[in-house]
Amino acid sequence: MHSLPKQNDALGITNRGNPCESGLCTLCTADCKGKCEVWLASLIGRKLLYPRKFGNSTSGSANVSAVGLGYHALRIAGYPYGAHGLSGKLSNSADDRIFPNVDITTDFGNEIKTQCRLPIMTGALGSSPIAAKYWDSFAVGAALCGFPIVIGENVVGIDKAAVIDNGKTSSAPELDRRIETYLRYYDGYGAIIVQMNVEDTGNGVAEYVIDKYGDQVIIELKWGQGAKDIGGEIQVTDIDYARYLMHRGYIVDPDPTDRVVAKAFENHAITSFARHSRLGATDLSDVDQVRDNFMREVARLRQLGFKRLSLKTGSYGMEALAMAIRFAADARLDLLTIDGSGGGTGMSPWNMMEHWGIPSLPLHAKTYEYCKVLEQRGITPPDISLAGGFAREDHIFKALALCAPYAKLICMGRAPMIPGFLGSNIEGVFKPHQRTQLYGHWEALPTTVKSLGKYPEEIFAGWEAVREKVGNDELPNIPYGAVAMYGYADKLSCGLQQFMAGARKFSIDEIRRDDLLAANRETAEVTGIPFMTDAQNEQAMAILREE
Repeated sequence: MHSLPKQNDALGITNRGNPCESGLCTLCTADCKGKCEVWLASLIGRKLLYPRKFGNSTSGSANVSAVGLGYHALRIAGYPYGAHGLSGKLSNSADDRIFPNVDITTDFGNEIKTQCRLPIMTGALGSSPIAAKYWDSFAVGAALCGFPIVIGENVVGIDKAAVIDNGKTSSAPELDRRIETYLRYYDGYGAIIVQMNVEDTGNGVAEYVIDKYGDQVIIELKWGQGAKDIGGEIQVTDIDYARYLMHRGYIVDPDPTDRVVAKAFENHAITSFARHSRLGATDLSDVDQVRDNFMREVARLRQLGFKRLSLKTGSYGMEALAMAIRFAADARLDLLTIDGSGGGTGMSPWNMMEHWGIPSLPLHAKTYEYCKVLEQRGITPPDISLAGGFAREDHIFKALALCAPYAKLICMGRAPMIPGFLGSNIEGVFKPHQRTQLYGHWEALPTTVKSLGKYPEEIFAGWEAVREKVGNDELPNIPYGAVAMYGYADKLSCGLQQFMAGARKFSIDEIRRDDLLAANRETAEVTGIPFMTDAQNEQAMAILREE
């Protein structure tokens, strides 16, 4: 059993709760005072790559063994020679073979390429209230950093102010707010992606988006996610709102129109209601029907005018994985996101998260295998984004390498939300009159933050970089959560550059599966990545036997 430590003394980080493989706590709360790795990286950026107390300490790795199957059981290979991917005026001299020269930009897409400054994207931030509360931080941060952000399912359907009549949306204020917040700071890198499920399709969300925003938006079809095997959920505590959502066509549990349920709510025995979405494709009985239905929907969206389309699928079995890859290839989609079990949620049933579906590593290993099969048949696989429990720069490298050259992005759900929470809490301290609007939870800076400084300019390593990017006049409009996101992205970017330089890969498209080693035999068997001492053993023996 792989044991996950709650503390890392070398970096000075600790988890408040039980850590996941991602390094985040299983329950990440918006009011947290620290300090997991993502939390602290949001403030000090790339400094967190190195052990603390330099000059008065030495450090030693605690990661000496890898038990069980998972990304933790992959190690990154390094090489003492070579330089692949140096471009432009750069040569292979020692002066050029330095990690700041590693190019971590990427792109994805079929006919239209979407450029990204670093190879990450957010998970779908949909109808959960936490996504709405902190959207400004998430969206502005993603736009400033230059990576895509996804507006998840049901945003229109749960919006009381949205006007929906006979399957047509004519007004969607919350969706507009989310799109326009991102586009305000979008500078050509990244993308805004709007996800659709069954209810969104029935409400005419795609038609509304294309009419108002055109090809500024990527539309995403959703089959599922790694956190659950059913449709999206939120929890509401207002029985009238629960009835409203039921009237809008959602499944609400328990039934708020039931007399017995209403009485139990009145007596406070029932205090909340779960709103659920429908399962997709339940009326289809075989793969051919699913294919036909999928292709019709893609054709419909292209007819509406969408030039970029993506698909998000969950941790289903191998048949569904093959369907997603093949259908996305045949439909010439721009991106396919494959989400393994082990990721995060706003409100998925907990034991469903713990016990359903295929974990990320074996699912992603099969993704590579199936893409390879298509390529060998002369069929171009779709560009891939991998999701399911990622938060650090080593995760990014490992996942990109495992599914290279098909993987272009790593999708992170919960991790990029932490800077938004943290920045909002800090901003609420400095702007107490706006604390309610900012959803700040602190009245004063906790010791974990005060140890870094008294003022925003001291606290946030990314403050001056953001000022330089947006200018002094615009800086007051930037949420502190977006500044924190900039610090977190800076740590990821620098850390990824360092791993890539050690592997002698100076551009993302040079990363290969050969850059990984399996730390145990089980992981080697499942992934096809050679065990550590088997990798390059033939080359080693050739050197030793050379006359």
